[in-house]
Amino acid sequence: MPHPALGDLDTALLAAHAAQDGPRLAQLYGEAADLLSAAGDADAACFFWTQAYVFALEAGAQEADHFGGLLRERARL
Repeated sequence: MPHPALGDLDTALLAAHAAQDGPRLAQLYGEAADLLSAAGDADAACFFWTQAYVFALEAGAQEADHFGGLLRERARL
């Protein structure tokens, strides 16, 4: 069941998964994590930052450092 705070991001995430677009997945998971963090759902945010981190690492994207830092700040990495 999609998280209510995600809105249209859930549809975009599914489309990016179908297209196997790793860089886009990293971006979208990062956006979702930011929304969830702002909504006060730290556990869900960290789950989505973890996904963003993994896809960014796989894609060789610079954002991996950012996502990893967010997870380290929260003692999740």
